[in-house]
Amino acid sequence: MKAQDLHGSESEAEDTEYIVVSGAQEHNLRSVSVRIPKGKLTVFTGPSGSGKSSLAFDTIFAEGRRRYLESLSVYARQFVGEMRRPIVDDIRGLGPTIAIDQRTVSNNPRSTVGTITEIYDFMRILWSRVGIQSCTNCGKSVGRSDPQTIVRQILAWPTDTQFVVLSPLVKNRKGAFKDVLEKARKGGYSKIRVDGETLDLGDDIDLKKTVRHRVELVVDRLKLKDGIESRLLDSIKAALEASGGECLLERREPDGRVKEWAFSEHLSCSDCELAFPELSAQSFSFNSPIGACERCQGLGVTEEIDPALVVPDDTLSLAGGAIAAWNWPGKQNPITLAPEILESVCIALGFAPDTPFRDLTEEQRRKLLFGSPKPIDIKWSRRGVQGSYPLIFGGLVTDLLDQYRSSTRDAVRTFLASFIVKRVCSNCEGTRLRAESCAVQLNENSNSAIQAFNALTVEEAARRFEEVTFEGARAIIAREIIPEIRSRLSFLSEVGLGYLQLNRPGPTLSGGESQRIRLASQLGSGLTGVTYVLDEPSIGLHARDQHRLLKTLADLRERGNTIVVVEHDESTMLAADYLVDFGPGAGHRGGQVTYAGSGHDVIHSHSLTAEYLSGRRRLEVPQQRRTEGGRALWIRGAQQNNLKNIDVEIPLNRLVCVTGVSGAGKSTLINEILLPLAEATLHRARRRVGEHEQIEGLEFLDRVIAIDQKPIGRTPRSNPATYTKLFDLIRTHFSLLPESKIYGYPPGRFSFNVAGGRCETCGGAGIRTIEMQFLADTYVPCESCRGKRFNEATLRVTYRGRSIAEVLKASVEEALDLFSEHPAICRILETLNDVGLGYLELGQPSTTLSGGEAQRIKLSRELARPQRGHTLYVLDEPSTGLHYEDIRHLLAVLNRLVDSNNTVVVIEHNLDIIKSADYLIDLGPEGGEGGGHVVAFGTPEDVVEANTHTATALASVLARSAAISSPSMS
Repeated sequence: MKAQDLHGSESEAEDTEYIVVSGAQEHNLRSVSVRIPKGKLTVFTGPSGSGKSSLAFDTIFAEGRRRYLESLSVYARQFVGEMRRPIVDDIRGLGPTIAIDQRTVSNNPRSTVGTITEIYDFMRILWSRVGIQSCTNCGKSVGRSDPQTIVRQILAWPTDTQFVVLSPLVKNRKGAFKDVLEKARKGGYSKIRVDGETLDLGDDIDLKKTVRHRVELVVDRLKLKDGIESRLLDSIKAALEASGGECLLERREPDGRVKEWAFSEHLSCSDCELAFPELSAQSFSFNSPIGACERCQGLGVTEEIDPALVVPDDTLSLAGGAIAAWNWPGKQNPITLAPEILESVCIALGFAPDTPFRDLTEEQRRKLLFGSPKPIDIKWSRRGVQGSYPLIFGGLVTDLLDQYRSSTRDAVRTFLASFIVKRVCSNCEGTRLRAESCAVQLNENSNSAIQAFNALTVEEAARRFEEVTFEGARAIIAREIIPEIRSRLSFLSEVGLGYLQLNRPGPTLSGGESQRIRLASQLGSGLTGVTYVLDEPSIGLHARDQHRLLKTLADLRERGNTIVVVEHDESTMLAADYLVDFGPGAGHRGGQVTYAGSGHDVIHSHSLTAEYLSGRRRLEVPQQRRTEGGRALWIRGAQQNNLKNIDVEIPLNRLVCVTGVSGAGKSTLINEILLPLAEATLHRARRRVGEHEQIEGLEFLDRVIAIDQKPIGRTPRSNPATYTKLFDLIRTHFSLLPESKIYGYPPGRFSFNVAGGRCETCGGAGIRTIEMQFLADTYVPCESCRGKRFNEATLRVTYRGRSIAEVLKASVEEALDLFSEHPAICRILETLNDVGLGYLELGQPSTTLSGGEAQRIKLSRELARPQRGHTLYVLDEPSTGLHYEDIRHLLAVLNRLVDSNNTVVVIEHNLDIIKSADYLIDLGPEGGEGGGHVVAFGTPEDVVEANTHTATALASVLARSAAISSPSMS
């Protein structure tokens, strides 16, 4: 065998067993080469910014997507444009790739957990095929009849029974109906019944068109006896055909009374004379006009003006500014009522404009806000001429809502939107469906309507679908559908989402929940030979549920798939078949592979991750926790969502951690009750506050600041420098340089948002957006400025050899050296470095930042401000995307805030942060309806004594820390 043949066969064998990446240089990667075993679970770990995502998503997944697009036809590729190849020498052995990241699955308010996972789609098919329609009026089951069934029912009557076969043509409608009568005559019929009176069709029948009528065609008069079957069947068919599927039988009873029997080929209630549409899957779709509620259009909620937001301070009068919606921030107020209308309304309702709102009677308030059907006499005066006109006053709330809906001015709509709240639709009660659809049951005499099942959690729905049974033909139909529903519910439970309700809106899901929903969907797809790239699937998971996630990843692997996971969770790293550790630092100090091998063997290496996993380096448990001071916030009677009327104490001037399994009520307590009420009280913000009795202790605070993981901007134009206001200082500095003064360049010359200094080809964006049609949009560098954003004249101005574009490309650490002589700039840069973002480029587009990075940028902006104390900081899972070393930086920053006389409340699952808190509030014991209780509170040492899931996980962490710290172990 020739040498080249031998080499080729070895390469082919390697491609079969491994994904071979050679010379990856995307972002900060330093010509990285790795071999990822196929059919295995591989974990990429390392400090934030060390290059994990650059290899996993920007190299491996990006190349897989590019190769897929290249496989499309030339016609299809013209719609997606040219995809940039990642900066890598070669990738061999790469098959189809699927990325499952932390982006929310949908921002569409119509999407729900059920629709995203297709569970609701199968439910719609099930209810449309085997559901039993009930009458929306009386609740009885409705049905349909065919001619043979009607005949069999009649033949069961006593012999010699006399009856009339009628065909209902008009039901309680106004009109002369000459066309109906003429059609009956042409059909060869001789008798017709109008409003209970039988008339001869040969006579001239004149019906008053302003009166409601009932018109029935007399098809036949019969007496029940032997041999009547054929004639009876013909008469029934004729009656059904004449009326479009309905038939009436008038039977004379032995006592002389006349009884009426109604039959229909359509779904109908004979008692209420209500017809129902034929059931289809569309009947249960809230995205279709066939099934959607008419009032809310299938959204389940309606937008309404909240009176409490319109009149936030009832001590004020109308003349004194009680109506907050009239406090227009501009010069010309387009919202307030005309003076003559306001004055006339006050006179009509019996109070003066300077009367405090609280002094108005209940009836006066109701009529002022919601109007009255009685006209009000509006008096006016113009240039000495006076007059009046009647006006039906609809009320201030109605007027504001009309202006919100009809205004074409964005400023008006934006202003009025702050008074809008979303309330459960009063028509469908939040089910999103029509009444007819809500009246379809799976089984008679049971609460088995589709909206009842849709309101269940995943775990509850799984139990209900296990209990559902059918008989006969319905069983044959259901056995094809129910297994699909059960399997999808099972997959959701396996990834730790059993607490989610099926009707939970998609936009309310966290990034971690969205990612695990997509992961569950992939389990249901049954694909093999795929390379899955996941971004921290453990985000938002309690330690109790980690084993479920690992089992899910193992199931995907056992089906012949390759799993590449970017992760910092210890249990996931140790369970990996192969682990790649990046480092040694972040940014330009990272981009290298510091370890590659078995997950269990990593502790024997000398990488930063190994230092923490082995215990050689650790996050210390505080020697002393803050317990001084008696001031606290008290939330009393919290009942929002699944909270069980709980009272919660939050000590002030401490690091407080709210813990509990997913769905226990943590976000409800903090983000829906504490945070909005604190913002409304301290900042006069218009917020809808979750249900509770009262909150005590806000008088001890001056400010509340929520630091969440929402993007700092939604376009590539926003970046860390612009968000932190650092770029304003840098632009001013560049405008003061000698070269700028020569050319007369102001600070605006160095803005990529202002014409003059920017590249006009791309408008200062530096990129060109390519709409990918059926894929996410992608971006390519601008051909004119090559991604620099500015024109050549602007780029001639440099500071220490760097143009404004090169400054934006610098990392935070590099910028600290560059601007070391400028205290104001350094102060902002130092806070970014303190929160562990020293590797971040100043001009990195916000669209490329992770949720954790965005949150830390917001945190740094707060640190850069002068600390006044008495501030409540609220953070939701700040450990997202953080390595052990990054958590060390984060804890130092949080403790810095607390030491400055502030209070920090953190919703968290990370045990290193939990063990470092001064005070814990543990909710549970389970998620969903099984949660909502305070199951433990106090210091971490107090909480471990309780019998909770958090206590179990925390006890092992504290015990390990104690063992490592023990001299006997050293």
